[in-house]
Amino acid sequence: MMMILGMFPFMLKTVPYQEFQQTKSWRFPTNNRVGKSPAVQFTGINNDTITLSGVLLPEFTGGRLSMFGLKTMADAGMAWPLIESSGAIYGMFVIESITENKSFFFKDGTARRIEFTINLKRTDDGLLDMLGSLGEKIAGLF
Repeated sequence: MMMILGMFPFMLKTVPYQEFQQTKSWRFPTNNRVGKSPAVQFTGINNDTITLSGVLLPEFTGGRLSMFGLKTMADAGMAWPLIESSGAIYGMFVIESITENKSFFFKDGTARRIEFTINLKRTDDGLLDMLGSLGEKIAGLF
């Protein structure tokens, strides 16, 4: 297993990504001033974004059903914990978008090659916030 988002494992049999891009950014709005350069003020951290991309070859890796599982998770509109197999906890993420490009088709129209990009956006403020969210979700199950 490479990584897990909620209960969805990223691995060879599901959606093995080949590229992982993480973007962290901070907010610095400016205010214009007369006779001086604009004043810059730090107003906080932006939500992290993670982009996973790669190629699925359904004969060898995951395919249509794996992508359907991710789309179903996105349709739920919920934030899910993102944890790397090394133990790194990235936080709570929503699936913001999924892009698929299918090519090289079988006679029945099934794609032999699926290029994908999955965009995730962080929704929590930190590890303590994430653990609180997980506790609420678990309590809601019972």
